[in-house]
Amino acid sequence: MARSSARPLSPHLGIYKWGPHMAVSILNRAMGVGLATVGMAALVWWLVAASTSKEAYDLFMSWASWWPGKVVAVALTFTFFLHLCAGLRHFVLDLGAGFELQTNRAWAWGTLIGAFVLTGLTWLLIIWKGL
Repeated sequence: MARSSARPLSPHLGIYKWGPHMAVSILNRAMGVGLATVGMAALVWWLVAASTSKEAYDLFMSWASWWPGKVVAVALTFTFFLHLCAGLRHFVLDLGAGFELQTNRAWAWGTLIGAFVLTGLTWLLIIWKGL
């Protein structure tokens, strides 16, 4: 049985034009995996250290206050806020609104900008309060 070559392949990656809405959707999934793995590992380490001994907690705090630990903390904060904003975006899409291309792109940019702003505000508050 021969296949007609006039029939288009559906859908093929070559026909899509990448936009912020596609990137945010993929980032949302990646950030969920990051939160589930790295975030959960950090949370469990902190809880175990806090519940066992002062030495274990001091070891955790020495890692957390070292610059790579701070980078991980800022990255986890950004990951949380991006996943939160993208989840709200998907909730609106699930309600049936925002499917127009320009609206979808605007929501995607808003998701990225919102995550950066919320992360910055959170860490400004943490630094200002001296936590």
